[in-house]
Amino acid sequence: MSTFANAVSDSSHLVTLPLTAQQATEEWRDEPLIFELNNDGAVGVDFPNVPPVKQRLGSMTRTSPLPLPNISEPQVVRHYTRLSQKNYSIDSGFYPLGSCTMKHNPRLNEKVARLSGFANIHPLQPLSTVQGALEVMDTLCHWLKTITGMPAIAFSPAAGAHGELCGMMAIKAALEARGEHRSIVLVPESAHGTNPATAAACGFTVKAIPARADGTVDVAAFTEALSNDVAAAMITNPNTCGLFEPALKEIADKLHAIGAYLYCDGANFNAISGQVRPADLGIDAMHINLHKTYSTPHGGGGPGSGPVALSAALAPFAPLPHIVQENGQYTLKETDAPLGRIKAFQGQFGTFVRALAYMMTMGSDGLKQASTDAVLNANYIRKNLANDLTLSFDGICMHEVLADERFLKNKGITTLDFAKAMIDKGFHPMTMYFPLVVQGAMLIEPTETESKQTLDAFIIAMKELVAEAKAGNVALFKNAPQTAPRTRSDETAAARKPVLRWQK
Repeated sequence: MSTFANAVSDSSHLVTLPLTAQQATEEWRDEPLIFELNNDGAVGVDFPNVPPVKQRLGSMTRTSPLPLPNISEPQVVRHYTRLSQKNYSIDSGFYPLGSCTMKHNPRLNEKVARLSGFANIHPLQPLSTVQGALEVMDTLCHWLKTITGMPAIAFSPAAGAHGELCGMMAIKAALEARGEHRSIVLVPESAHGTNPATAAACGFTVKAIPARADGTVDVAAFTEALSNDVAAAMITNPNTCGLFEPALKEIADKLHAIGAYLYCDGANFNAISGQVRPADLGIDAMHINLHKTYSTPHGGGGPGSGPVALSAALAPFAPLPHIVQENGQYTLKETDAPLGRIKAFQGQFGTFVRALAYMMTMGSDGLKQASTDAVLNANYIRKNLANDLTLSFDGICMHEVLADERFLKNKGITTLDFAKAMIDKGFHPMTMYFPLVVQGAMLIEPTETESKQTLDAFIIAMKELVAEAKAGNVALFKNAPQTAPRTRSDETAAARKPVLRWQK
């Protein structure tokens, strides 16, 4: 059996690895930490010798070198390239993730955002040098006001939950300006989990509203919960079950009749953008996830952006600063508005550029078509898997279709097992165990950017897995995934006992 030697720490420490397919696979799967690749004497870059300096740290002066690895440039490049090749990415495959909306992002938008005049500016530059950037934001504001039908847009929020906070702070400020201190916020069970958290963070008491059997808000229960102590309701529309809330205008009217406000979680706006104007539904505040609805990459925690659309009643309570045009020049206007600034600067500018590029490329008809295609793709999956999965609710869905674990009952297979087996089929799992209103949830969102060919391949893979589950092939699911860089991990231990630093 042929072998090769690889120096992994220093010239006196050699490890011999057999060149079999199995070993090669294992070695590729178990890429070492960069610290473990240390090769004393290797360098990736040369620095000039630093002249002696007077130490000012006293007893805190370091007495030994930093424990950084010695790595050559080729080693660094190959290490991080190998790590990147272990990632499942939107450029390599389909993400059927409900709620998160992982989809293809047109490269044109990325190219525009990386233009030097956008990418290399700084928020502390003189305003006279960033007129183009302010014009981008003003133009984007016009698009968002047109799409929502609402008169004011707050750009400050960094992402969705921050947008919720902004909207609820504006509602609280509006009530206080009237001399009222209402304490209750109504939140349906089908809302995003950040909604009750945001209301609580603003000092409100949260009262849950149940859902009907069809997955939408129980209007009778909502009406019964109304009182003069209700400040607002926070409703996600379409909701986390992938369903449009048909009674939203009725709910808004009931709230307005008692002097309360309607906050709409716009995280799922990608299903209705260009189809429905939030203002026409009586919405007073709604955050818009630019990083989901309008092109920008969302995975991995950013970059997010959550501008908030505000009704005429709440517009005076928008956070500062405001972009205004005076004598042909853009400027940032500060006033005595109640909220002041909720962020140091005006949100995520790179995301603004990408979103505007997307909007201007698509046009109003294209934006409407995108939401149409998102709903069409979800219903194509729903229809084709209706006899395989157990769908949680009957009828047409919006941008995502919700199934549950009933089809796995008494099979010895869980939602998690099923999701792990999807990896061996070459597909990233859908969202699992969310929303919490159904047992063993499987939330599938194909987005508008996937082709019929991709959806057909996904449907075939799902049908094959369902057939294996119904045939009782438990081992296939319990042992999955077997083809991924990492096989089944102890996810509970990973969450409760994470290893966050390397030690020899």
